[in-house]
Amino acid sequence: MKIKKGLYLIVDPAMGKDFIVEKVKSIEHESVVAIQLWDNFKPFQDPLKIIEELLPLCQRFSTPLLVNNRWELLLEAPIDGVHFDKPPEDLNLIKKRINRQISIGITCTNDLSIVEWAESHRLDYISFCSLFPSSTADRCEIVRFDTIQNARKMTDIPLFLAGGITPEKMELLQDLDYWGIAVVSGIMLAQNPREELRKFYQEFKK
Repeated sequence: MKIKKGLYLIVDPAMGKDFIVEKVKSIEHESVVAIQLWDNFKPFQDPLKIIEELLPLCQRFSTPLLVNNRWELLLEAPIDGVHFDKPPEDLNLIKKRINRQISIGITCTNDLSIVEWAESHRLDYISFCSLFPSSTADRCEIVRFDTIQNARKMTDIPLFLAGGITPEKMELLQDLDYWGIAVVSGIMLAQNPREELRKFYQEFKK
């Protein structure tokens, strides 16, 4: 499944399997264009157990489910794609082993060589992180807006923006040509995730 325009949700397994499954259930009727299972598992957690619960929810509403970095999980479950934090050693070999159509994305900071790599491998999307300071993106450098503008000149691959984005900050992004935004705590820690999603989409329409 190709990823449509809109809000891309990242779920953190460290929050607990039951917690993230209930959150996803609470928003499944809303317009989430993809769900990524972040590679932030606790030692005792079994990623496949979480995937087994998320997959039916995603499939019910044709929402792609991606995993972060652990592409080997695609050999064990019908996951729709993988998001890499950095270019893997041999993407062609990974594709050959998976041997089916999947969506592939990658994180980019201010290093435009990642954009060149993504373009040469015709990835499905690029996610720039972090646009603003964020507790869940504390390992990402702050991305300059001119980096995103220059990336758009280099490629027509869909660009997602991530890191510290709230509905109130979306007006700051109006001069950027982007496909969607990726959110973690903005939805997962919201008291009313559906209402928060609506606020994001109201800003998309402006």
